[in-house]
Amino acid sequence: MMGNAGRHSAIAAVLALATLLSACAAPRGAAGVASAPPPAAPVEVAILAFNDFHGNLEPPRQSVVTPDGQGGTAQVPAGGAAWLASALDALRARHPNSMTVAAGDLISASPLASSLFLDEPSVEVLSRLGLDYAAVGNHEFDRGTKELLRMQAGGCEKLTAREPCQLERFAGARFRYLAASTLAAGGTPLFPASAIRTFGSGAGQVKVGVIGLTLRGTPSLVNPSGIADLTFADEADTINAEVPKLKAEGADAVVVLIHQGGKASGTPDPNGCAGFDGEILPILQRLSGAVDVVVSGHTHADYICDLPTSDPARRVLLTSAGLYGKELTEITLTIDPGQHRVTARSARNLIVQSQPFTSAKGPVALSPLVPAYAPRADIAAYIQRYVDASKAFATRPVGKLSGSAGKAEGAAGGPLGNLIADAQLAATRSAGAQIALMNPFGIRAAIVPAADGTVTFGDIYLAQPFGSALITESLTGAQIKAVLEQGFDDIGPDQALAPSKGFAYRIDRRAPLGSRITAITLGGKPLDPAAQYRVTMNGFLALGGDGFTVFKAGRDAVTGPTDIEALEALFRSAPRLDVPVEERVTAG
Repeated sequence: MMGNAGRHSAIAAVLALATLLSACAAPRGAAGVASAPPPAAPVEVAILAFNDFHGNLEPPRQSVVTPDGQGGTAQVPAGGAAWLASALDALRARHPNSMTVAAGDLISASPLASSLFLDEPSVEVLSRLGLDYAAVGNHEFDRGTKELLRMQAGGCEKLTAREPCQLERFAGARFRYLAASTLAAGGTPLFPASAIRTFGSGAGQVKVGVIGLTLRGTPSLVNPSGIADLTFADEADTINAEVPKLKAEGADAVVVLIHQGGKASGTPDPNGCAGFDGEILPILQRLSGAVDVVVSGHTHADYICDLPTSDPARRVLLTSAGLYGKELTEITLTIDPGQHRVTARSARNLIVQSQPFTSAKGPVALSPLVPAYAPRADIAAYIQRYVDASKAFATRPVGKLSGSAGKAEGAAGGPLGNLIADAQLAATRSAGAQIALMNPFGIRAAIVPAADGTVTFGDIYLAQPFGSALITESLTGAQIKAVLEQGFDDIGPDQALAPSKGFAYRIDRRAPLGSRITAITLGGKPLDPAAQYRVTMNGFLALGGDGFTVFKAGRDAVTGPTDIEALEALFRSAPRLDVPVEERVTAG
């Protein structure tokens, strides 16, 4: 029989064992036991985006139209790379995790300070701005594939008519071009298809995948000889094939940079999406639901949209920041590193307010509606070197004009389109030209003369920066009607070719396809469908550019001067030119 002392010892032992077992079975986090780490906090990542910069190093003397808060709208003067740099710096200060991206057409169709130097200064400035990734737009191919590869890699190999490295050795882009759907020989992408950027560390680390690509229709928008070795794959198929690869590499979010887009309608609003339409929509409707954001471009429009994908349960955020660096899109993603997905997203377009200017319609003053940025000094100083070097070209007077000449609203050439067509007709009379036709999308800016009417080479170059050779060819009256119909064939945006003096036609958008162009006259007489006419257009159109493929059927082609030479020659032909005021294209 056990004594009291032995009984107490046994009870103590049992209690000690129970305490030990209880401790071992205690839930994680109890005192004395290591607790599991709490779930990682959501990580916020900012995507700072723009598109269609087109080498606009200086303020482009254009505005952004925005709601004024009182039911109307206001114009805000915007753009200029030094101001864009300051806007980017301000956003980066607010976002510890950020990257900067662009959706194509950063170069070409550029003002003199960039284009005279093969857009080398624009690539260098964009690198200094901290651009990380850029999709390749159609205009990146304007000087051919080899010159685009030089833009990425650098060097001074002469691949065009102009001399490279005129002011300094060209180092190449320090941002990465992405071109998933642009395939070189063998089917490999010309540039990497995608990239991944990592933010944070440990359990709080997140990865953002970026896919970049241009529009499938690029071959109809550039000189085909420069891209003969390339093919352009379907956009949606390309994106959908790339998404699983990024996910396999750990991407928590997927951002697409695509040089294709659309337009909103109604009252202008940089952050609106009312009545949105465009060639980007069929792509989005086939897009993988795993894509979180699509940064778009090409249409030079601004919008922020939330649109459906192929997955009814998943929508995609679609953005575009207009053109010329006048706006900057601030996209904010909230990413759950534990669930590896985006839990919230938002976007807004910020206007890069810069300098007041005088437009063809009058003065445009600074606006109190949005912040005004100061130009970043180092960027401004770098740009000034190239501006100074281009001044001999830019400031040379070419003639005088009776007033400002601009495009019409919408896709019509207006007075400036008529003036350019007149210049092209006059310059090619020796080739038998009877008609000249100009594509409005090839007109990049209005011509605004000085107070005394003086127009400089820089003024006309801003309007026509392509330097395209003029082609005069024979077309029948039926072919001329067919090419005018292609401007309203519901394939791509409408575009009314601007005609030279003496040629006129009427548009009836309510008529069936193929019958929307009526009342075509030359010299007041109806065009004869069976007769042959000599027609002049720029080389881009002659190759079927902008979808005007009927031009490729022309016969007996003669190459003439460049478009800019023709326009300058017209200015020099008279002491003062009158802006054409007659309506050569009317709507029925």
